[in-house]
Amino acid sequence: MKRNYIPRFVLNYTVYAFLFMGAAVLVGRAAFTGGLSGDGAALTAGVPESPPPQIVIDPGHGGEDGGATVGDTLEKDLNLQIAGCLNDMYTLFGIRSEMTRTEDVMLYDRFDDLEDYRGKKKSYDLRSRLRLAEESGAALYVGVHMNKFPQESSKGLQVYYSPNTDESARAAQITQSYAKKYLDPANERETKQATSAIYILKRIRIPAVLVECGFLSNAEERALLETPEYRLKVAAVLFASTGEYLQVQEKGR
Repeated sequence: MKRNYIPRFVLNYTVYAFLFMGAAVLVGRAAFTGGLSGDGAALTAGVPESPPPQIVIDPGHGGEDGGATVGDTLEKDLNLQIAGCLNDMYTLFGIRSEMTRTEDVMLYDRFDDLEDYRGKKKSYDLRSRLRLAEESGAALYVGVHMNKFPQESSKGLQVYYSPNTDESARAAQITQSYAKKYLDPANERETKQATSAIYILKRIRIPAVLVECGFLSNAEERALLETPEYRLKVAAVLFASTGEYLQVQEKGR
């Protein structure tokens, strides 16, 4: 799917998305110093450059792993587009960020010590994402995903958080509240602590959330997610909420 990030969107959509970011980000902008993330390149193996990114964005799935699929709509593509929008927003406001992937690929071959991929691509892919996030030294990991459920009535963005840090639950709560306020006031979903079923969140040692941005199995929500305008709104919600989280953490030091 074509990279369809902020610079290619019509100006009015960009302006609309940024209208509600000011309160969460601009007031605390002084906290976000230390340079930009450059061109948004994906993380690479090895020691990260100094200073480390404040946010690691992980677009779920990719390559042979399409994730949740409904018709021609593939989760991996939507994840990457939202993550790209989010990364561009961070860059614009001077928040250092990195993406685990910027292309339609799996990450099982990112480290030389993981060699025999036969039958293990998915598990190695997850291990690589976990390792990339932890070695980055980031202040927050944000996984971007889509949901799917047999019950077509299920809908709404939902945030999961790592059980390993108190900061994870705090970041999740802020993000969930922003989703209710700015995406869907009828969304009554609550944040959930990740179980062992969510590989990265269960093991990661830095603050981390995983955002299920919507249900592809719900026709109405899928139709929204298929539009660049709505994906931009979702990215804006993630940007503003994680920006507030960073601001809160900075004030607490």
